[in-house]
Amino acid sequence: MLVTFSTARYSDITMFGDIAGQLLKLMGHSGTIPGAILAADVPQALANLQQGLSTAPTPSNNDADESQEPSIGLPSRALPLVKLLESAISNQSDVMWK
Repeated sequence: MLVTFSTARYSDITMFGDIAGQLLKLMGHSGTIPGAILAADVPQALANLQQGLSTAPTPSNNDADESQEPSIGLPSRALPLVKLLESAISNQSDVMWK
């Protein structure tokens, strides 16, 4: 399943459902899809997400075989969503996902 995040005056962000669900829970949301966050609640959601990402483990590629794809950690995957939330804050816009 794919989840698309959207807000006014910013490009939509699409990510895999399992990653989106993890990020939504870090934001303090239940993780239900579809859903939304009101503009007044976006700053707290971003703060929750950033705090949760600061403690998220980062993958180590030191032991990876050259034939394997490198692991991408949750903080890296969250970067587009963080930028979308920052834009929503500056534009005082709601954030929706479906």
